Amino acid sequence: MATKTRSWWGWGNVEDAVVGAELDALTARVAAVLPGADLTPHEPPSVESLGLPEPRVSAPDSLAALASADPADRAAHAHGQAFRDVIRNLLGDVRDAPDLVVRPRGEDDIVDVLDWAAGANVAVIPFGGGTSVVGGVEPRLPHRSSTDSAGTHRDSSWTASEFEGAISLDLGTLDRVSEIDRTSRAARIQAGVFGPALEDQLRGADLTLRHFPQSFEFSTLGGWLATRAGGHFATLYTHIDDLVESMRVVTPTGISESRRLPGSGAGPSPDRMFLGSEGILGIITEAWMRLQDRPRWRATASAHFDDYAKAVAATRAIAQSGLHPSNCRLLDPAEAFLNAGAATSGGVLVLGFESADHPTRTWMERALELVAEHGGILPEPARYTESTARQPGSGAADTWRSSFLRMPYQRDALAARSMITETFETACTWDKFDDLKASVTEAANAAIRSVGATGVVTCRFTHVYPDGPAPYFGIYAAGRWGSTLAQWDDIKAAVSEALSAAGATITHHHAVGRDHRPWYDRQRPDPFANALRAAKSALDPAGILNPGVLI
Repeated sequence: MATKTRSWWGWGNVEDAVVGAELDALTARVAAVLPGADLTPHEPPSVESLGLPEPRVSAPDSLAALASADPADRAAHAHGQAFRDVIRNLLGDVRDAPDLVVRPRGEDDIVDVLDWAAGANVAVIPFGGGTSVVGGVEPRLPHRSSTDSAGTHRDSSWTASEFEGAISLDLGTLDRVSEIDRTSRAARIQAGVFGPALEDQLRGADLTLRHFPQSFEFSTLGGWLATRAGGHFATLYTHIDDLVESMRVVTPTGISESRRLPGSGAGPSPDRMFLGSEGILGIITEAWMRLQDRPRWRATASAHFDDYAKAVAATRAIAQSGLHPSNCRLLDPAEAFLNAGAATSGGVLVLGFESADHPTRTWMERALELVAEHGGILPEPARYTESTARQPGSGAADTWRSSFLRMPYQRDALAARSMITETFETACTWDKFDDLKASVTEAANAAIRSVGATGVVTCRFTHVYPDGPAPYFGIYAAGRWGSTLAQWDDIKAAVSEALSAAGATITHHHAVGRDHRPWYDRQRPDPFANALRAAKSALDPAGILNPGVLI
């Protein structure tokens, strides 16, 4: 990562953007699915042309060495990585840039920053890798109602902020694995470490955290904890929650550190209070994390179906079998075609097993028996390997995994060509899935038509549980340049209403942020909302931490 340049406006590294043959193939697929789409490219503006306003606040002398007012730094910390962020950046709209980017060297610096910010009424936005797709890291702050000189009420987007300014607190310097307990298979890890650097530091002990979200290369442990991130693996230990042994959090009123234990029944868990708190209660600085031995044996396969209902039934049977596959992703026919190159009438089930202790052939063979019982077939035999290094898969499984890692870059390339390319994810119980998929797909298609676009809606399972799946929907629609943000906002609102009406969650692993707040407010029980507000008041009495998120 050190040898490449991070994009200020879009995903990942500038050098890894979609170009050449990959871009030609991508636009050709889009043109085939959506003939007539305007795929004229639009270039992002330079940072110099953005005209960022001068910072409203200055760091005190004691913190000045940690603070940056560089326009490129501020622009890169003004947004996350959602489609709406990319579009605003392409249009040069970074009105919510932080006044300063502050990089603490350790906990003492964080304490000092919070003390200064509370006294100066400056909002503090915790920043890990900046990969939020729900408005979780942008300084989009609450505003005061006001009137102009003629006494006319002004729209909230033009009113004064409730805060004197905002800083982005970038934890990237807290990037070490501080201690490894090989006996207990755990490690004390600083919150600002990025995924690849974390795994590199564990490799010498032949251990792994085994948490690989799609954002792995560009996201941090602290971000995973703050958002209750879900990893790549489809079953068992996939949520970061399951891997936490203890946490250390700096709050404006003191430091909270839970005791290292394999389990405890001593009251409500303090770790659970901070997991998923999205930076509104404190700054996660480090955590003891449960590790695993590096896998040695792997098995991969992809099964094709001619009936989607049977494919769903097969997936449910495997999820309820106790086999615990590492990968169990069902791609509906549209998803299978667009991202795995497989033409089926019922979809593709991508399966994988891995273990550090034993061969996985028996588990895969039993899973494939369940697949066959539901009408699934294997175009290619299952693949079995023995190595501590990850091996390539085969067929649709390998094609889909490669596409999965390139999806954010491809999203950016399409966004710059007037395409509305975005996702939304949820979870529901198995008995509700058929109705949920039908209602969400109908709502999405109706919204696409209502905004004057043409498009397709896809669905895949990212995670599966014995009691239900986590469906992940994709939108691919031909929009109008200059209007794609408003078009997507209308589509997003329609599908969010459909999710809420169906009793599904507004988010399974993307977090709440600012974008999901209206629907999260309905989903959470009122007594819990009151308790959350009370916790916020107790830990952050000045209300400076990530205002507008969660509450």
